[in-house]
Amino acid sequence: MNAFNKILLMVIVVLFAFACDGDYRQQAVGAFGDAVVLMDSTEHDSQTAEAIRRTYGQGIQTLPNYEALFDLRFVDFRNNEQLEVIKKNKNLIIAATIDDSSNVGRFVRALLDDQVESRVREGQSFAFPLEDQWYRNQWSIILTSTSDSALAENIRNTKESLVESLMEKEFRRWQYDIYDRGENYALEDTLWENHGWKVRVQHDWRKNIDTSYVANGSLNNLVTMRRPLPDNDRWFWAWWQDSVRTADYIDADWINTKRDSLMEKWIRGTRDSSYVTTEYRRPVETDTLRVNGHLAFETLGTWRMTNDAMGGPFANMTIYDEETDRLFILEFGQFAPRYNKRRFVRQFRAMLRTFESDSAWSTGNTMEQNMVTR
Repeated sequence: MNAFNKILLMVIVVLFAFACDGDYRQQAVGAFGDAVVLMDSTEHDSQTAEAIRRTYGQGIQTLPNYEALFDLRFVDFRNNEQLEVIKKNKNLIIAATIDDSSNVGRFVRALLDDQVESRVREGQSFAFPLEDQWYRNQWSIILTSTSDSALAENIRNTKESLVESLMEKEFRRWQYDIYDRGENYALEDTLWENHGWKVRVQHDWRKNIDTSYVANGSLNNLVTMRRPLPDNDRWFWAWWQDSVRTADYIDADWINTKRDSLMEKWIRGTRDSSYVTTEYRRPVETDTLRVNGHLAFETLGTWRMTNDAMGGPFANMTIYDEETDRLFILEFGQFAPRYNKRRFVRQFRAMLRTFESDSAWSTGNTMEQNMVTR
């Protein structure tokens, strides 16, 4: 074998190895917050269609103005060429009853094996999420049952878990999109080395305050950051405390009371008497979850500026690290009257989910770092 053929063989082997490890299919298409619903056109006003609208297309109560959870587009297909185009969508909901004779019904049955189809007929299962089924970065789900009313009822009864599946995919997409444009590694390293925690920071965020203070006999710590842009001001603040032995007292009321007291002190307006506070005349929602293994409470709602005509959305994550007995409150806020807020709040929620805490951190580290107030 001559030298050229040896080199050619090596290149082929390397390319084959990469092809085995990587997914070289095309990316799914579609904007953030969009979802396509594939149903037979005669069923677009059915009970199932209405349940899908009220689940994936419901209004988000915690934003200043009406925006749907997802912008839904209902479609049907007449031939394989149209189906291939539909299958390219980033978020795809496929819904039909199991015995539906339409093109969509036949497509649903083709996607399910006999065992799964039997479970559907017996009422044991109705929802089947698919990850990257036809394209990369794709989320799709099959919704099917024995009748229109049964399928609609199943959707209504499990709407939270159905939405959660899609939202988790959206958060992962937002994390890629946000940090693909650049990341402030220096600021992240400073947070980790000096304070034993961090979130991933977008490249153009800048730190404003980094301080510690004593309140009610306890040492408190605070960091603020900002990303000021014309007509779109965004900020972040984090408060934390060490030697917190239990999180049993933490609930929605405690979180919001604590948030408001911190913002009155640190998130001030341009007037002496103005500061950011929670807008309780609109919905404020708190849910419990785990963030990188830690107990967490996510709070969403809107804020207002006291003695000023300003307001906007916020996304808060309160996190308790059981291993190191540390309590953290992290929050993003925004003032951007000209823009819809859904995509920005989802960016905030995605960034909050990057939180990490140093499991080797101890109270001694904090005392050493805080010998001089910054």
